[in-house]
Order: sequence, then structure tokens, then C-alpha cells
Amino acid sequence: MELKEEMSNLIKISFYAYISLGYCFFVGKIVPKGLPRLLTILPVVILFLTIPLSLTSVHSIGVVSFFISWLANFKLILFAFEKGPLSQPSIPLLRFFAMACFPINITQSKKPFSNPKNPNKGVLIYATKGALLAFFIRIYHNHHNVMNPMLAWIFFGLSIYLMLELLVTLSAKTVSMFLRVELDPQFDEPYLATSLQDFWGRRWNVMVNRILHPTIYDPILNLSNRVVGRLWAPIPAILTTFAVSGLMHELIFFYFTRAWPTWEVMLFFCLHGVCLVVEVVIKKTVNVKRSLPRKLTAPLVVMFVLATSYWLFLPELMRCRMVDRAFEEYKVVSELGKDVVRIFGII
Repeated sequence: MELKEEMSNLIKISFYAYISLGYCFFVGKIVPKGLPRLLTILPVVILFLTIPLSLTSVHSIGVVSFFISWLANFKLILFAFEKGPLSQPSIPLLRFFAMACFPINITQSKKPFSNPKNPNKGVLIYATKGALLAFFIRIYHNHHNVMNPMLAWIFFGLSIYLMLELLVTLSAKTVSMFLRVELDPQFDEPYLATSLQDFWGRRWNVMVNRILHPTIYDPILNLSNRVVGRLWAPIPAILTTFAVSGLMHELIFFYFTRAWPTWEVMLFFCLHGVCLVVEVVIKKTVNVKRSLPRKLTAPLVVMFVLATSYWLFLPELMRCRMVDRAFEEYKVVSELGKDVVRIFGII
């Protein structure tokens, strides 16, 4: 990885993104909502889909593809129809930029900024998670060749979860400090989920759920209401939403590998969509007065997610050499840090 070239590309991408979003901001004021506005901002959507191709670092590809190619594009599509967080009345330009690119919940943006009652508790929690992330990554990197494959995957899966939570939380907290807004957490202890519906709908990556709901789920639900009726309309809406999520994940992995997809990640999300539909159908048809205890259901949900991830997600992560490339990048940054320390030491 050429650090200087990568940083240069990131600066260019940031510049292109801000210019493009400024264009969309002013388009929203002069072009009527609907198809005319969608066609007007379509070049920006296409641009946002292509910009990760100029990057090589797994960290920069992951951040740009998730925040720009996925979240920002879906928000712009909603904005074309006067929906979603970007359609807030009288939204300032700076907030428009931030809401387009970062996991910000618009319902929280109207609250006055306030300091949490115990800020040290939050810092301690995330510091602990950061230490656990470093520990899990180090254990996996040094010993995965001699570990039981499932145990190695558990360490790796925990690393992915902690990395995602810390990345999304850090970006959201940074933006909240500048815009003086309070934000909902993006992960809500997914390891405590009592069902797949609870895991995907309320606990795992809440921002993606908020974006997929109005862009995919709601339109398919409204269409299905006319075809199969209100009772069973959620079924095609759930399946379509998971299929779109699978396609977006396949696109992100394409940015990593620059190779034709194997569709295993797509299968993972389709499988979970089908299982969630089965869960919903059982709840609709079987009158259960009392739910099973969380001590039983939470481990079952976590085990199912880990097992299916091991089967369908891990091969794609191995194919793009996620961990090896990440450690190569850490090494480059570490060497740069040592050089900087030496320079200041001489001065």
C-alpha cells in the first residue's frame, strides 16, 4: 500500500463527494421531487458507486464503500422523492453533508446537545472494546493456523463486530460534536438478541435498517398489500430487503477483491431472510402466550449467526485477505509513526 497515494486519493474523493452533495443540495431546491429530481442526481449516484475503485486500502475501501456508495446513495434516492433524512425542512448545507455521509438519525437531530450523565462510563466501555478488538485480532493473526477453524472464526467474527461498532460509533460521535446533536447507538448489544427479527431489526447496524426500511421494505410492503393482503405482505418485503442488502454486500466485497462475486454473501442474506420469514410466519400462526427465556434464545441466535457466517461469509473474507491486508496497513502506519517520532526526537 502506497500511503501517500492512498491519502491523496482519499482527499480527492472527499472533495468530489462534497462538490457532488452540494450540487444535490441545490438541485433539491429547484427541481421538483420524483423522477425529474432522480434523473438529475443520478450522475452523482453513479459517481458514488465508482469512487471506491480508486482505493486499495481495506480500511479506506470499507469506510468509503459503506458510507458513500451505500448509505449516501440510498439517502440521495430517498431525497429525490422528498423522503429520508436529507429531506428535513430548512436543513443547512453542512448538516446535509454530514447526514448524507455519516450514520446520523434525523429524529435525534432536533434535540439540544447535552453532556451525558456519566461520560467516563462511555469512554471506559469503548476503551475496553478497543482493547478487546486488539486482543482478538492479535490472537487470530498469530494462532489461526493452529486453531480449530470454528474457534478461529469466533475470534475473527468478534473482531469484525467490534471493528464495525467502533468505526461507526467514532464517526457518529465526531459528527455529533461538530453539529451539536445527540445520536442513537448504531449497535444495540446484538449478542443479546432474542430472535432473528430482534437481531436484524433492532440491534445490528441500526442505521442500515433505517435506510433499507424506507427505500426497499416500505415500497415492497405497499405493493404487496394490494397483491397478497396486509397479513402476508411483510413476507415479500422482508425477502426483497435481505436480497438488496446481499447485493450491496457483494458490491462492497467486489471493491475489496476486484473479482467476480461468488454469491456466497448473497446466499447468506437470502438464507437469513428466509429464516426470518419462517420466524414471522410461526409468530403469526401459533399463538404463544409466553416467549422463551433470553438465556436460551440469545445463545441460539448468536450460534446461528456465527455458524451461517462461518459457512458463507468467511470464504469471502478469506478471498479478499482482509486480515493480512489490514496488518500490512497497520505495519505501514506504525513505521510512519516511528519515523515521525525520530524526526521530532532529532528536532
